[in-house]
Amino acid sequence: MLRSFGQIRKDPLQYLVRTNAEFGPIVQFPIPRPPSYLIADAAAARRVLVTHARAYDKHTLQYSSLSLVTGEGLLTSDGDVWRRQRRLVQPAFHHEAIHAVGGHVARALQRLEGSWRQLPPRGAIVDLDDLLMRITLEVVGSSLFGTDLSGAAHRLTEATLSALDVVIARARVPVTPPSWIPTPANRKLRTAVRTLDEAVDGMVAVRQAEAIGSRPTDMLDLLLAPDADGDRLSTAEIRNQVVTFIVAGHETVASALSWAMWLISGDDDVQDRLALEAHDVLGSNAVSMDDLPRLPFARAVLDEALRLYPPAWLVTRRSLVDDELGGREVPAGSLIILSPYLVHRDGSAWSEPGRFDPSRFLDVSTRGGDAAVHYWPFGAGPRLCIGREFALAEGTLLLAGIARRVHVARDRGVPGPRAVPLVTIRPSTGLPLVVTRRD
Repeated sequence: MLRSFGQIRKDPLQYLVRTNAEFGPIVQFPIPRPPSYLIADAAAARRVLVTHARAYDKHTLQYSSLSLVTGEGLLTSDGDVWRRQRRLVQPAFHHEAIHAVGGHVARALQRLEGSWRQLPPRGAIVDLDDLLMRITLEVVGSSLFGTDLSGAAHRLTEATLSALDVVIARARVPVTPPSWIPTPANRKLRTAVRTLDEAVDGMVAVRQAEAIGSRPTDMLDLLLAPDADGDRLSTAEIRNQVVTFIVAGHETVASALSWAMWLISGDDDVQDRLALEAHDVLGSNAVSMDDLPRLPFARAVLDEALRLYPPAWLVTRRSLVDDELGGREVPAGSLIILSPYLVHRDGSAWSEPGRFDPSRFLDVSTRGGDAAVHYWPFGAGPRLCIGREFALAEGTLLLAGIARRVHVARDRGVPGPRAVPLVTIRPSTGLPLVVTRRD
């Protein structure tokens, strides 16, 4: 590990890939404290996340670093705190709320139409990663908070990425200066968090000034209101939930869509099939949630992108009791490092695991039932991402809506992006692709 320290700092994802290939699916790192294990065995990962989930918690460096941005929100909290938050937030993701996402995606795509019309006939290079970051932030803002974030998208995206850069840097070293010391990284983090806080304060202030019943209920209304027992979130808890969904609710979908666009840009057969399905189903109409069941290939493309580049590429847990994983004894207090990136590329479960092949997800059993042990881009068990259905609907509709209008191709003079493992897997240099109107 000492010889590999440079690679661990520079590219931890490839270090985990190499370690898995060399030592197998369960590896104990030579770290004295805490005992640390890399788990790439699907059955052992399922035991940690699903069947024995209560024997593991989130008190790890990964989540404590992330909480510097999100606070003790739904993503980073644990135990009774998490259970109470989940109960209070769950109504925001009921069926009717998810169904409304179609209209918000349609409006976001409509705003894109102007950009597509300005493209020259032979196309132009567009950074799809930056565009998708802004579009998904707009959809999250309007869907969950009833707020138009299109004007503030660039500022909030920059703040989100700046804050997460610091989080990643802190999580990769064992000792970091306390957050109150004015180091350049800590100042950068404070500035980014201040920008996010100001956005949340503005949303809450506007909402509290509005008359009840003046518009459809959304997530922010439910966060502000007491539940049936009179329990309600504090001001700080509301801030933490809103920031959690700004941070986690748009970068994850943007990451998945960016890699989907990169993958189809190298396979015209897949891209043309995707565009044909979108044209047949949508025609010239705006997308809607009613279209979702009729877009199986768009969903399959998204699923395959999530398999190859799962946004949450790393999941950590702390063992609370002695346990056994894959035949290995794991003592209480151990750090458990799980990676869907490794599980999703396991050659014993997937044929040609490194190949982009959306058709493997046209059989719906690939993503559910017994197969779920090998495919969990949104986590699994009681901590399964609360926004899973929201993200899948948003991602599928956006992918179909974009593929209907434009063709994307790789610029031969530009090398392909390297997968950079930050909070999500991001393309190293953005995603500049040649975008051409399909008309």
